[in-house]
Amino acid sequence: MEAFAIYLEGIHNPHHRARTEEVLTWVAEKYPSLEPKIAWNQPMFTDHGTYIIGFSVSKHHLAVAPEKAGMNHVADAIAQAGYDHTKELVRIKWEDPVEFSLLEKMIEFNIWDKADCKTFWRK
Repeated sequence: MEAFAIYLEGIHNPHHRARTEEVLTWVAEKYPSLEPKIAWNQPMFTDHGTYIIGFSVSKHHLAVAPEKAGMNHVADAIAQAGYDHTKELVRIKWEDPVEFSLLEKMIEFNIWDKADCKTFWRK
């Protein structure tokens, strides 16, 4: 979590900071082979140099971005969780519970789908 320490310090709302740290810690512990990093001023995890999942914080929610292919793969689960979303990200309101099983599906799909990917983003 050292990679995210400065980012987390910059989240002024203690509840938002704790929730973000909880999610980032869960990913790091569940997927120790993923590399935690900050890019574009956002915490993310990569695998062999390719993007797997990223997060960002706003006033009303924690955004989760697994790329469009990752979103498409879990579209039904996103709807079932009741999360607001766009084509590229899921918005988890601060007062809503985090569906870790949904994050797991996103991450595992991206690890599998991008196993042979040689670029940061899908082409």
